[in-house]
Amino acid sequence: MQAKLAFQYDREGDILYINKRPPYPEQESEELGDEVIARMNPKTGEIENVEVLFFSTRLLRSDLFELPVTADPRLASKSE
Repeated sequence: MQAKLAFQYDREGDILYINKRPPYPEQESEELGDEVIARMNPKTGEIENVEVLFFSTRLLRSDLFELPVTADPRLASKSE
């Protein structure tokens, strides 16, 4: 069963969180560039969380904003 993506915006910190699971202390962090942080499973290296810093500022730019990660989006089962 694949995890659903949860999007949460912290207005005070101006950070967009994209989570497959809640963050936990053992996760490893890596900056992907352009103020984007990935949190990864320490055993598998799978990205479990992405933090986009200064999110509202990005929305005001006319540039296209892309995350430096790949995705395979599918509809989640209604029973999940």
